[in-house]
Amino acid sequence: MTTDWRADRIGTALRGENPTVLRQLDAGFAVIGDVQFLPGYSVLLTDTPGVERLTDLPRPRRLAYLSDLDRLGEAVELACRAADPAFRRVNIEILGNKDPFLHVHIWPRFDWEPEHLVEKPVWLYPPTNWQDPQHALGPAHDALRAAITAELGLLVQPFTAAKADR
Repeated sequence: MTTDWRADRIGTALRGENPTVLRQLDAGFAVIGDVQFLPGYSVLLTDTPGVERLTDLPRPRRLAYLSDLDRLGEAVELACRAADPAFRRVNIEILGNKDPFLHVHIWPRFDWEPEHLVEKPVWLYPPTNWQDPQHALGPAHDALRAAITAELGLLVQPFTAAKADR
């Protein structure tokens, strides 16, 4: 009996069975979010099973994880800015209230969001946004997923003069 990959996001990423993985990085996995009511929503998962919080990692590993976060956040920003002129910024959050493993949320934010939510935390969106099948990750998100992956690929390559101009 196969277990749903959502029940073991890190283990399935390590085994190459997590379909949301964009790329493995130095200390984690860049994944696209299960829900896409804010297109481009991504998550950085730790690649170390059993790690619940950032401070559980030894300092060199912690710094590598934060460097991965920097790259994923920038890749989401670049891809979302290119895809939607209403892109505003990214919000980055380490919460850990629900899932007992280290992960960071990267939320793109847009000018087209409802006025009463655009300047608020994303967690104030109604529960229907998290559960409605129209917001579930699917083929409609393939282009943005590819764009984030491509930007991430450029950002993890050795530094070049071309990237210095960005």
